Amino acid sequence: MKNGTNGLIVMNGTKVTNKNHHDQDPLDPEVVLGVVRLDYDYPTAAGDVDDPRSFPYRVIYRVVPGLTFEVCKAGTRSRNLDEEFVGAIKYLEGCGVSAITGDCGFMMWYQELARQTTRLPVFMSSLTLLPSLVSLFSGHIIILTASGGELEPMRHLILSECGGNLSPDNIVIVGAQDVPGFEAVALGKKVDTVKVEPGIVELVQAAVEAHPRAQAFLVECTEIPPYSNAIRHATGLPVFDIITACNFFISSTQCEGRFGMQGWKKAWDGEVTEYTFGGNLTEKQKAKLVFKKES
Repeated sequence: MKNGTNGLIVMNGTKVTNKNHHDQDPLDPEVVLGVVRLDYDYPTAAGDVDDPRSFPYRVIYRVVPGLTFEVCKAGTRSRNLDEEFVGAIKYLEGCGVSAITGDCGFMMWYQELARQTTRLPVFMSSLTLLPSLVSLFSGHIIILTASGGELEPMRHLILSECGGNLSPDNIVIVGAQDVPGFEAVALGKKVDTVKVEPGIVELVQAAVEAHPRAQAFLVECTEIPPYSNAIRHATGLPVFDIITACNFFISSTQCEGRFGMQGWKKAWDGEVTEYTFGGNLTEKQKAKLVFKKES
């Protein structure tokens, strides 16, 4: 950190103001979302956390070499993986992001490590919303995931993160693994969202019928939010997912445009920050990537 001119402080190459709004200081930086990515790449759809079209603000991505889906699903930890994960968080901090999330719901396994690493709002999975949902609803919360059987081993972690305030009976896990066309997710192929949507709707309608005390959906899988609107329409229930989580936490750092002090924060210019898989890694880190793009 060093002093700049005109009342600026320079931190990690980013200019910020002294917070004395009586002076004619430059505007505060715009809000930016940081996303920690798996060591994996695939064709995205609007509504996916890995697709910048899903957000009305700038997004910066950073992959963690070695953090494959299989490793993340198991919650595997190692010294090298932890160092790479912490490095990704620190990189995003250095980019001036306002909040940090992950691109896989199973990153809940790394939530504690993430929050110990940064003072920014950090929510590695939409499952971090569960404690709040517990205080809102007394009935069933349906957790919608890509594969129900694969999320079951995380049940104890989910319960512990809720501080013991959630009864296991209130959680219903529903997997989308049998929805026609959704197998493309597991295969790493482009998902035909138009083909998949009717199956997702049928799935959630059956879940509500089987669990009449259901009061909300919590979408764990980051590739299901493209169907969140259809779920809301079909069931009449609120749907919480990684996109609603991002918007909630980012809103805590935005300028509220309808009242209060105005003109103190930069607005997004609509330009998307270009990202290619692993593009902001060092050559040494790129060599550690497990996923290799086909040439």
